[in-house]
Amino acid sequence: MNSPVASFLDMTGRQLRAALEGGHRIDPSSLDDSRYRGISLGLPAFVDSLFWKTFEKTFHRNDGLRGWNVRLEQTGLEGPVTPMLSGGVPKTFGHYAVHEGERWLELRYGAMVDPLVSLEEGDVTWLLGRSDLLGIPTPSYFLLERLGPLEHIPG
Repeated sequence: MNSPVASFLDMTGRQLRAALEGGHRIDPSSLDDSRYRGISLGLPAFVDSLFWKTFEKTFHRNDGLRGWNVRLEQTGLEGPVTPMLSGGVPKTFGHYAVHEGERWLELRYGAMVDPLVSLEEGDVTWLLGRSDLLGIPTPSYFLLERLGPLEHIPG
């Protein structure tokens, strides 16, 4: 699949929801020890500028599948993936457990659950997710592009 970034950046909330609902289940083991560049979708530009447009999302297998987000230097949608550092190590936040839901994988942060699907059946290169708070869908979606193997596991 060619990069879907440009087409997803222009999607409305309704189109993003349809893409998520039309996505494919992910075999959790296909995410073991991997990292993805994340791109925030569906939010107004001023919200992205207050927080971030890009981030890294990781998956690590250790007594179950879990993961965390990594703050990135904002180098653009196709710029280098450069983690922000604190004390010489990447700044991580938003640790989550990964569970298989009825329709998709669920990244569970507590009150927040992100449903996650693959854009192509059996392929985990491009993933799409949304942030749900207390079971209520939010307008915040994200596109994930596989970068390769996990490089850092927080202590």
